[in-house]
Amino acid sequence: MTITANWSYPTSIRFGAGRISEIADACAVAGIKKPLLVTDRGLASMDITTRTLDLLEAAGLGRAMFSDVDPNPNEKNAVAGVKAYNEGGYDGVIAFGGGSGLDLGKLVAFLAGQTRPLWDFEDIGDWWTRADTDAIAPIIAVPTTAGTGSEVGRASVITNSMTEEKKIIFHPRFLPTIVICDPELTVGMPTFITAGTGLDAFAHCVEAYCSPHYHPMSQGMALEGMRLVKEFLPRAYADGSDIEARAHMMSAAIMGATAFQKGLGAIHALSHPIGAIYHTHHGTTNAVCMPAVLQFNKPAITGVIEQAADYLGISGGFDGFCAYVDGLNASFGIPKNLAGLGIENPDVDRIVVGALKDPSTGGNPVKMTVDNTTKLLLEIIGA
Repeated sequence: MTITANWSYPTSIRFGAGRISEIADACAVAGIKKPLLVTDRGLASMDITTRTLDLLEAAGLGRAMFSDVDPNPNEKNAVAGVKAYNEGGYDGVIAFGGGSGLDLGKLVAFLAGQTRPLWDFEDIGDWWTRADTDAIAPIIAVPTTAGTGSEVGRASVITNSMTEEKKIIFHPRFLPTIVICDPELTVGMPTFITAGTGLDAFAHCVEAYCSPHYHPMSQGMALEGMRLVKEFLPRAYADGSDIEARAHMMSAAIMGATAFQKGLGAIHALSHPIGAIYHTHHGTTNAVCMPAVLQFNKPAITGVIEQAADYLGISGGFDGFCAYVDGLNASFGIPKNLAGLGIENPDVDRIVVGALKDPSTGGNPVKMTVDNTTKLLLEIIGA
């Protein structure tokens, strides 16, 4: 099945196999004449990156790249990226990669023209209004994984390396001008990245769906996103060259990231400090946290999860849905606890403090407190 489409929601999206060939035209539409491609170190030398740079060079747009980006990007990466951008005289960013490359690329485009420091734009109150909107460079996003959905996000998740805290930097203009979703770019993903990123998309959908906030458009999108993951993530995992499955997973990632405007919850509230302190893979950490968080939220979400189970063709209501999640994790070799992620003797108090400070906490169906969050974390640790 060939899937090709042009979407204008939530931004302009060119979707379909082979559409990376349109990168030069996308630059023209965005008004970019001298782009800086921002990606992570792992992707820097890969064929998909080289081919994209070749396309840019052939169109007279140069082949500039910045790849000093950590798996959990931090303010040091941001400073280096902004320096490279400004010294090179670039006029736009191609954010290329998974969550790390996309988040850092968007941040470079945002920060390069600002006079205030990075942390002045944290997602607190109306701090985003501090930014000089006219100084924000145009952004083209090219995801190479199917998970975070950062390509359609209005924020970047950046680790403060000094405090080991993940912070959300927000501005409406973080939303890229154009997104190119080409499932062929995801074919080379290792199976563990396919699983981890896919389960990240699933976590976005589950938490958005369960959030008590009112946003019926997100609710519907989250539900269908779960269905796409259920049907196509096992196929993408089993056969990385299955373009149909890869395409539907890219859709699920976009849907999850768009849906979580409705809210996230305890999965992400815990995953963020765990990842910041122990440098774990974000999507995999979400997957480890999900079973315990579902049980934690059971008093508030049984009804909506029963509805989701019916839609997804899962028998057994809430318990059946939880059993499905356990089985899905097991099928991909996801650890049952933090020890399986290599975290021994985690700092419980520090993680709990970080979780309760995280913006995701406000979207959890059950109010999170020091006591109940500690108990929840101990469940995830396996203590």
